Amino acid sequence: MSVTEAAEIRTNCAYCGVGCGIVAETPAIDAEVIAVSGDSLHPANLGRLCSKGSALGETVHHENRLLYSMLNGNRVTWDAALTDVVSRLQSTIEQYGPQSVALYGSGQLLTEDYYVANKLMKGFVGSANIDTNSRLCMASTVAGHKRAFGTDTVPGCYEDLELADCLVLVGSNMAWCHPVLFQRIRAVKQARGDRMKIIVIDLRRTDTCDIADLFLPIKPGTDSVLFNGLLIWLLEQEKVDHAYINQYTSGFYRTLELARVTSPTVHAVSEKCGLEPEAVENFYRWFAENDRSVTAWSQGVNQSSAGTDKVNAIINCHSSYAQD
Repeated sequence: MSVTEAAEIRTNCAYCGVGCGIVAETPAIDAEVIAVSGDSLHPANLGRLCSKGSALGETVHHENRLLYSMLNGNRVTWDAALTDVVSRLQSTIEQYGPQSVALYGSGQLLTEDYYVANKLMKGFVGSANIDTNSRLCMASTVAGHKRAFGTDTVPGCYEDLELADCLVLVGSNMAWCHPVLFQRIRAVKQARGDRMKIIVIDLRRTDTCDIADLFLPIKPGTDSVLFNGLLIWLLEQEKVDHAYINQYTSGFYRTLELARVTSPTVHAVSEKCGLEPEAVENFYRWFAENDRSVTAWSQGVNQSSAGTDKVNAIINCHSSYAQD
């Protein structure tokens, strides 16, 4: 390909976890103008992009972007730069030991990148001091999934959110943090109207509440109380699938005993969570009345000292209720 030919590259936006597909186009290989558009064939965004994704092209040739290997303010070759890094690492390890070295990565790394980085640190440096911001974002959910299912498996996809008759968003300002996914849900809500109930549970009213049928401004740290109350309510309304529970789960009745301590009644739940009893009961009723109830949570649940318990309190409700 000559430098005068246009180039088109299909890739992914790395800003958030939605994973939008993008098409980057340049009028020529050596051109500094890059046009970015949404990939209409990509299943995550179907051609949509938020403001961050749309502006990706501007970051490629930004005046403050480092384009070359630099050493002490001077441009050097990649070989020279890597040789300097290697010598500094070796010197540090020899003087202070492998545990003096740590590597902090990004949540935007691909699985293959994580694999190589772990091999570098654990296999060659000899240190387990490697981490990424993914731990802060997802450690609670990973632990909750492993405790519930025995594996870190996300049991859902974007289409599940669109097909839900009752969608519960917990600790998630999706309108800001995952705007393209929010656009997909907004479109479905506008098309289906009251046939789709959306409940937002958060400490404060955010832009995500624009599509909500019910907003629950919960007190900080009381998510588990709210969902333990839902578990008790499902039992009292005979919405629990005992046959499924007895065959496929363990610890259910012990969990009920513990849930009754914090969340024995709707009134007790509303008082502890700082909510109106009618709002709590509406949430419980909508959750139980719909066969396709889906709960999605984000950092409001994960980034908590009790995040894992909150995750399991949510999963317990979905693992128990009987669909008509």
